Amino acid sequence: MKPFRRRGEDVVARLEPAEARIMGLLLDQLEQLLTADADDVRGDPVVARLLPEGHRGDPELAADYREMTESALRSGKADDLATVRAGLPPDGGAVRLDADQAGAWLRTSNDLRLALGTRLGIEEDTEPPEDLSSEEGQQLAVYYWLTGLQGSLVDALVAGRAGRR
Repeated sequence: MKPFRRRGEDVVARLEPAEARIMGLLLDQLEQLLTADADDVRGDPVVARLLPEGHRGDPELAADYREMTESALRSGKADDLATVRAGLPPDGGAVRLDADQAGAWLRTSNDLRLALGTRLGIEEDTEPPEDLSSEEGQQLAVYYWLTGLQGSLVDALVAGRAGRR
């Protein structure tokens, strides 16, 4: 991956073909979770992380909050997913984002990291993998790759606000 950099009003990165395919698979998995019937994913810790309760101490208030907000949260995440998918070169290549698209990429990459981090049990002291031969090592590597992608996007956006190119 060539990290995001400011190019005029846009931010631009370059993804390798394998990175674009991995991102596409992660987007598919996230979309499946977000569009699943609520009864099918009830109790799933990833869904709980992506659609958190508004009030943990009061189940009735939490249910009311969820009823009022869940549809809008799901809709916003679906819109962001569609934006990311539309800007993702399926065979790798340049990713050019305007400010609105960059926001969608930030939110979606955060959701992907939350989902993967929850599944892998990532904690503050979790280190990048040294051995990539195991499935968990490969998944950790993807988590850290997403972290780098998101970090480079944040850096490029901050640089633009500071007037740096």
